[in-house]
Parts: sequence; structure tokens; C-alpha cells
Amino acid sequence: MVHIFSPLWGRPKGVRTAVSTLTLAVTLALSGCASVPPPDGAMNQAQVQLQAARDADAADYAPVDLGFAQSKFQQAQNAMASRKYDDAATLADEARADAELARAKARLAAARSQIQSKTSANRQLREQIEQSLSDQQQQDQSQNSGLPAQQQTQDMPAPPSSSLSEPMPEGQGFQTLPQNNPQPVPPVNRDDQGGHP
Repeated sequence: MVHIFSPLWGRPKGVRTAVSTLTLAVTLALSGCASVPPPDGAMNQAQVQLQAARDADAADYAPVDLGFAQSKFQQAQNAMASRKYDDAATLADEARADAELARAKARLAAARSQIQSKTSANRQLREQIEQSLSDQQQQDQSQNSGLPAQQQTQDMPAPPSSSLSEPMPEGQGFQTLPQNNPQPVPPVNRDDQGGHP
């Protein structure tokens, strides 16, 4: 059988209390050194994302999500002041995520707003073009109303020379030379002024 010997049991009560207190103080000091460090990086990231959300006009386009992010960031700051670093780190991460969501929603809403304004501008241009065409047609009709009926037509009449005439009798038009008996072509005299051979 093994006996566990405690050197404090045989000592006076004051010594035991002093040793126990000293042991407890050392344990607390060591646990304080081994505790979680302040989440400065998480707090900085949350603060950067909050500013980015504000810059993206999240206050106008995603106020609820921005409010959640700001509230959690405030809670994280309070936890940091109370040295509750685990809680502060968790709240800072939640604030960062909410701020990113608010920023994304703000960007989407801003893009939708731009698309809507461009669509409205396109509709106005289309209406102006249609009105201009309608005005032009009315102006053309009013100009045509004073012309004789023959000139009001949009198509141009065919010229009289386009009608076909009778074929020319043989020998009066172009003459073709027979292919099987080629005749020599006389040389052309360039000094000759007339058309006689």
C-alpha cells in the first residue's frame, strides 16, 4: 500500500494557509499569462469593413444590416474594455460579416438604381424618336396634300424610253462577221481626219 504524504498536514494552520494562498496566486498569474490575447486584428478588420460599408452608402441601401454591424462592433469594444477577449473576438467577426453583407447589398442596390435610371433615359429617348418620326410623317403628308394627285405618289413613274420598241430589221444594226473566214483588218491611219477608207 502506498501512502501519500502531504508535508502540509503536519504543519501549523497559518503556514498551510500561506502556502495555499501563494499557490493560488501563482496559478492565477500563470493562467492570466496563458489567457487569450486581445483580438486587435479582428477589431481592425471589423472597423475597416464598417467604413467600407459606409462608403458604399449602406446607410441608404442596407440600413438594417449596417445597424447590426455597428451594434456588434460596439459590443465587441465593450467586451475589449472588460478584457473579455474571447467575446470581443467573436463579436468583432460577426460585426465584420454583417458589414460585408451591408456593403454587398448596398452595391447591388446602387447597381439596380443605375440600371433603372438608364432604362428610364432609354425610354425617354425612344419616345422622342417616335414623336419626331410621327411629326415628320405628318409634315410630309401636309406637304403632299397641296400637290396634284399624280405627284403625291411616293414611287417615281417610269421614263417613256424604257418601253420596248420593235426589233431592228437585219442589216441596220450591228453586223457580225462570219467566224470561219476571218478577213484581215486594214491598219488604221492615225493621220486621217475623216471616216472614209
